[in-house]
Amino acid sequence: MDVTRVLLVCHSLFLLLLLPAVVLGAAAETMQTYIVQLHPHDEGDSGEAMLSASRSKVDWHLSFLERSMAWEQEKLPSSRLLYSYHTVFDGFAAQLTDGEAAALRALPGVASVRADRRVELHTTYSYRFLGLNFCPTGAWARSGYGRGTIIGVLDTGVWPENPSFNDRGMPPAPVRWGGVCQGGEHFNASNCNRKLIGARFYSKGHRANYPTNPSEAASLLEYVSPRDAHGHGTHTASTAAGAAVAGASVLGAGLGEARGVAPGAHVAAYKVCWFNGCYSSDILAGMDDAVRDGVDVLSLSLGGFPIPLFEDSIAIGSFRATARGVSVVCAAGNNGPERSSVANEAPWVLTVGAATLDRRFPAYVRLGDGRVLYGESMYPGEIGLKKGGKELELVYAVGGTRESEYCLKGSLDKAAVAGKMVVCDRGITGRADKGEAVKEAGGAAMVLANSEINRQEDSIDVHILPATLIGYREAVELKKYIRSTPRPVARIVFGGTRIGRARAPAVAVFSARGPSLTNPSVLKPDVVAPGVNIIAAWPGNLGPSGLESDARRSNFTVLSGTSMAAPHVSGIAALIRSAHPSWSPAMVRSAIMTTADITDRQGKAIMDGGGDGGRAGVFAMGAGHVSPARAVDPGLVYDIQPADYVTHLCTLGYTHLEIFKITHTGVNCSAALRGDRNRGFFCLNYPSIAVALRNGARSAVLRRTVTNVGTPNSTYAVQVSAPPGVKVTVSPTTLSFVEFGEQRSFQVTVDAPSPPAAKDSAEGYLVWKQSGGQGRHVVRSPIAVTWVVE
Repeated sequence: MDVTRVLLVCHSLFLLLLLPAVVLGAAAETMQTYIVQLHPHDEGDSGEAMLSASRSKVDWHLSFLERSMAWEQEKLPSSRLLYSYHTVFDGFAAQLTDGEAAALRALPGVASVRADRRVELHTTYSYRFLGLNFCPTGAWARSGYGRGTIIGVLDTGVWPENPSFNDRGMPPAPVRWGGVCQGGEHFNASNCNRKLIGARFYSKGHRANYPTNPSEAASLLEYVSPRDAHGHGTHTASTAAGAAVAGASVLGAGLGEARGVAPGAHVAAYKVCWFNGCYSSDILAGMDDAVRDGVDVLSLSLGGFPIPLFEDSIAIGSFRATARGVSVVCAAGNNGPERSSVANEAPWVLTVGAATLDRRFPAYVRLGDGRVLYGESMYPGEIGLKKGGKELELVYAVGGTRESEYCLKGSLDKAAVAGKMVVCDRGITGRADKGEAVKEAGGAAMVLANSEINRQEDSIDVHILPATLIGYREAVELKKYIRSTPRPVARIVFGGTRIGRARAPAVAVFSARGPSLTNPSVLKPDVVAPGVNIIAAWPGNLGPSGLESDARRSNFTVLSGTSMAAPHVSGIAALIRSAHPSWSPAMVRSAIMTTADITDRQGKAIMDGGGDGGRAGVFAMGAGHVSPARAVDPGLVYDIQPADYVTHLCTLGYTHLEIFKITHTGVNCSAALRGDRNRGFFCLNYPSIAVALRNGARSAVLRRTVTNVGTPNSTYAVQVSAPPGVKVTVSPTTLSFVEFGEQRSFQVTVDAPSPPAAKDSAEGYLVWKQSGGQGRHVVRSPIAVTWVVE
């Protein structure tokens, strides 16, 4: 979900497709979309002809509809079938009444029937901030810039004409590629090239869940094709793998050379999100095709609040994708700083939080009494604004209502705001939308004021009038000044682009936090990456503010969110896959996690909330901030087989049916946990260490196995910084490897007599450091101990 904006506009063809396919009588039951999961053929009514191997999957799926539908209301079951899934999911999506859904649940061979769910959409400089450069020993050189890999981006589509998707110097698509360039409204096969090698769109779930009529259509804009009408997908795709674009900027701001993290990788766009969000049925269809098409990495900058894994379509689809060797990278969500707000928390997914850059766009508020309040903005100021714009009268809440405090459209008194600088509180509507409301009311400038929950967050916008965003501390000071004088005045002074002066990275305030609600024994998020004020590609149909009224055009704009952080890590995953094509998704994730930074560019601890929330803990940043140069050469990795995830679900108390819903795998948990391989107890071989001590438990024993992917004849020694009040013992204390690919196991014993005062968690770390003359590899795992009372 993007913390910026979603534009709503319309095309006539989309209107036609949005109209309901079937008009039912007034007495008919309301239909909605359901996702139906099936058991394999041999677990259902295998004796019936409908399950014959000679029947196609679609016919098999239709056979279930034939037995559950109210035939007097429909002529053909096929008119209700939206998608037939084959790769990451066994089942189909269909429109059903509640009664028909209940009838389906009762049929043999049906594992689950659940209602479709809507989820939300959760750079010229960021690649340099990550240390990506042309050094012959760097990540780009070691990986060939990601050449030979394919990143599948599930989002709002793509604007293919943007220069970030130029294919100059790109090789043809890999021979394994089986995707297509699907035609549609203002999009055809010629829009794909050697950079953008595939594009598809999925609208059936959206249309079924969001029928509209001609009276609503005037305010909606979409392309019924892979073409991006909103910008989010274009932005994320170019962040992951955009080509080099010299002289890129946002109307002159942030000038530099734009490059994706993996500029040599190919991109495939899967449009699963539309103007009102993304539906699980469409997302599953996109994942199904992407894995079958042959992508190496799936990038999903979308999600919602944490829900049980067996109800989470992204978790379910990504399990099979991972089992087929595809790395799945997901945004952690923007519901921070609330505790346990992290989404996309499945242990086979790489979950990414957002962090800041050291690039700033200062726009100060100089008050009439001489005080200066720090703010930020990307308004492309006119000549003279850098020295300070015209001094204007400040007004706040001029309508005398809560709506006017938030500058909602129609709430501002035009006579009271005309020609003045209007203060608007954050919340309810988008930041750029508030500027539009002020401008429409005749205001001359705007100051966006953070609320207490926003703290000092500085997500900027390309405003359509002179404007700046100030932190909560500055907002309190500004409002106090307004109340203290009969005619408060101020001017905005724009400071351009400044790099290297701010302390960074810091975890963004909005970035979702752990611990995981559904799986506290796995630390989430996994890592953080740049996700604040990221400049990347933008479609040609929108102004850089994303507002319909914005007539300006730019090939790039700035967005913030974990949506922007995830494609950075997708690009890093592509670099690693290119350098090490035989590595499993778990090995790729391990390399990214165990090489992450826990200090900022000044060598100090990474902060939470831009310095307002103290040091960032493991539930905010996971293993730390990504470091691509070290990730392509991690020394040791923690590998996990798909079967291990199944056994891990057993340890969480999931039932046989719930595990089947997630993994499509039958399992006897008692036998799996007793197996010789587990020696009586099982621990998921995760790169981080999370211990949940429940109901008075005081100790835990864990086992981990590392694989040598560095130099042969190497030795690693352990270093432990135990969480406060906790004793951590590691055995053995050294690991020696003779050959590349050799594995060594170790045991971690955690003794925690009682939690620290007034706390329910504590954290530390475990490091394996290469010794001797080859001691450049440092393999770090965070440790989180949580005391849980149920």
